[in-house]
Amino acid sequence: MKKWIAIIATLALLVSTYVVSPDRLEAAPSPSTANQTIFGPNVYVFDPSMPAADIQAVTGAVFNEQESNEFSNQRYALLFKPGTYNMDMKVGFFTHVAGLGQNPGQVNLTGGALNVDAKWDNGNATRNFWRAIENLSITPASGMTRIAVSQAAPLRRLNINGELQLFDFDNNWNAGWASGGLLADSVVNGTIVPGSQQQWFSRNSQYGNWTNGVWNMVFVGDTNPPAGQFPDPPYTVVEEAPILREKPYLYIDGAGQYRVFVPSLQHDRKGVSWVNGSTPGESLSIDTFHIARPETATAANINAALSQGKNLIFTPGIYHLSETIQVNRANTVVLGIGLPTLIPTNGQVTMKVADVDGVKVAGLVLDAGPVLSTSLLEVGPNGSNASHAANPTSLHDLFFRIGGAAIGKNDASLTINSNDVIGDHFWIWRADHGAGVGWTDNISKNGLVVNGNQVTIYGLFNEHHHEYQTLWNGNGGRVYFYQSEIPYDVPDQAGWMSQNGTVNGYASYKVADHVTDHEVWGLGVYSFFRDAPVKLESGIEVPDTTGVKVHHATSIWLAGTPGSEITHVINKLGGRVYANSPAEGMRQTVNAFIGTGTGGPGGPGGVETALDRTGWTASSSPSSGDAAANLLDGNMATRWSAGTAMVPGQSLTIDMKSAKSFNKIVMDSTGSNDDYARGFEVYVSSDGVNYGSAAVSGTGGGPVVEAVFPAQSARYIKIVQTGTASNWWSIRELNVYTNGSGGNNGGGTGAELSRSGWVAASTPSSGDIAANLLDGDMGTRWSAGAPMAPGQSLTIDMGNSQSFSKIVMDSTGSNDDYARGYEVYVSQDGVSYGNAIASGTGSGPVVTAQFAQTNARYIKVVQTGTASNWWSIREFKVYN
Repeated sequence: MKKWIAIIATLALLVSTYVVSPDRLEAAPSPSTANQTIFGPNVYVFDPSMPAADIQAVTGAVFNEQESNEFSNQRYALLFKPGTYNMDMKVGFFTHVAGLGQNPGQVNLTGGALNVDAKWDNGNATRNFWRAIENLSITPASGMTRIAVSQAAPLRRLNINGELQLFDFDNNWNAGWASGGLLADSVVNGTIVPGSQQQWFSRNSQYGNWTNGVWNMVFVGDTNPPAGQFPDPPYTVVEEAPILREKPYLYIDGAGQYRVFVPSLQHDRKGVSWVNGSTPGESLSIDTFHIARPETATAANINAALSQGKNLIFTPGIYHLSETIQVNRANTVVLGIGLPTLIPTNGQVTMKVADVDGVKVAGLVLDAGPVLSTSLLEVGPNGSNASHAANPTSLHDLFFRIGGAAIGKNDASLTINSNDVIGDHFWIWRADHGAGVGWTDNISKNGLVVNGNQVTIYGLFNEHHHEYQTLWNGNGGRVYFYQSEIPYDVPDQAGWMSQNGTVNGYASYKVADHVTDHEVWGLGVYSFFRDAPVKLESGIEVPDTTGVKVHHATSIWLAGTPGSEITHVINKLGGRVYANSPAEGMRQTVNAFIGTGTGGPGGPGGVETALDRTGWTASSSPSSGDAAANLLDGNMATRWSAGTAMVPGQSLTIDMKSAKSFNKIVMDSTGSNDDYARGFEVYVSSDGVNYGSAAVSGTGGGPVVEAVFPAQSARYIKIVQTGTASNWWSIRELNVYTNGSGGNNGGGTGAELSRSGWVAASTPSSGDIAANLLDGDMGTRWSAGAPMAPGQSLTIDMGNSQSFSKIVMDSTGSNDDYARGYEVYVSQDGVSYGNAIASGTGSGPVVTAQFAQTNARYIKVVQTGTASNWWSIREFKVYN
């Protein structure tokens, strides 16, 4: 190892004395000149005329240095001119291997060829990060290629002849874990064997056969994707990629000149871009690029080049930047080779892209610096509103780190404000190991914040941030594959509460309440609460509105402190994950969530759509030192108050600045718990003068007063207090909702109905009597007393007609005895039931059925599946 490191060091010294043409390739007859290029000492350009042993020596030395060097400061690009190379090559950390042909078939690695193993960690590839392989063919003599990788290890534009294995074995020939990666625009002529890969994303590729899956495998635009139905096998298949641009890449043209190829924007594509001819796109001369090298680059000279109209190439190395890199020109290409790493030194945003057309940013690692940055990459300034549908900005293979190599801090790693942006593979990682790691050390509020509309992302890996991993505020968003571990190091539950301290934890994937159009395919949210028995209410939160759709979501309990859990998969739907055994305690799934527009907290969607209060104003009569503006500031530490005892006629007026559609108001006095309105009337107006009759009236019963009414369209809301009390009428936050339900005055609250006096019966009956369903004791159960067969049923008589929208059948403790299928019927008289109001398939011990608000006395659940287990339920609960 020392010998080959010495070779590399010696070669690097030659660069300072070697002068090259800026756009011509120099001859490279031996490895001594392989790194004497315009790209600096850590870029090796190999030629097939070089002795194979010499190439092997250099690539082997790089691997020996980088095999286990997880937080290395070294970066390498190993580039191959067109031709055939007989070699046995392995790829370690921070190594980028690429062919310099325009198409993958122009560079062919044969012999032992190219592999990525995990021998350094006894076959465990879950830390095989930060490497890239692209634009070449691999033809091993053995017929098998192994690329055992996890996050931030893209495989692009590859032609692999033979079998591809995506995992490695330990010393005892057990399959070691791997944790997901990307295969894009590639051909594998044999079988792909994921083995123990927990998740994987394949886009616009083709292969002979795909053999298995573990938790979450997503295929978009593949020519021949595997067949199977989520959750077993865990496949999500999307026929075409709706809009994409492949990643730009460096190549050599027929005249021996370096160029950068920029693939074209494409719509509704299926299959590989280069199989039937060259990838369509534009070729750019190297003359149009400023080539940044870490030994000479500064933010000032990079920005000067960009301002002169240059594109930009970052070569391998670490770039400590004292100013923001400003990408202001439309169609600028920013390309990293060899995983260059950019670090802000002063807490500035590392790179800003203006709200312009067609910028391409690819192949970079962006590390947070020691001073808190608001973002590491910002695409478009706040408030961007231009349309870029015809020529969107695209972002490719961008990897963000907060801690791990050194202490780092940011609010959000990536902020997308522009519309129509395409994201093509991100790993946004707040470090869980390495240097500068701790709950109060490597600070990162969010991984990704999307404020722009019509943003599409393929392959989003986002992990361990303090609050929402992904926060999506724009409309028209589309995500294909999502993988996320929530933070390991939450110190306690009290310090990790969302929604003004009312909800356990922060959802990993959060779509803001005001969003009306969003769709996502293939989500996996995983927990390892290492330090405390922490609970997360739902791994995914989205608005329950008709334009929001979630396809194939799963929760996984990896490990953790006893008592920790993800309670639900999405919007309080889906069972909890809390232990490695039983199987349903480790993995829960939801096949689909389609917004209905009828939900509220605890309703079918579980999350309502709160209107954006930006720009709203509030006034009151009487007024006091507790200003009405405090109602709208998002801060529960401030309040508005009338400043005097409650008497009828006190009022609040909200000006929403434009007409809105809404049907619910929440007046939250939590913290001033006795100061809620003793009575209220709600009026609406379009002009602030003419209010008409009250939309609703009611009596407050506690610190959170909800008013629900038929949908209104108006600009102004007036709330009149109608009660009397010595307390001052006070409210800390006032929110307005559309599609809201719940509250004191109509709709569903999500509250459990009292079961006092209820009666249960079953067909068949057994010694495990039906009354056990309602006794509040999880130590008892009802069972059918026979194997599951279609037609078995339970009937609940609630004694009188009740309003409800959800039932929960909890078999925990008899974990395999849940209904394999079910239908829910309701009746007023216990005789006439009509059509089923809900049906579904149980997938774990807690089966939840949700439906539109209904009113009935009797509930009948019919079991429709078949299993050798007895159908058993320990507690049966009904919710408003």
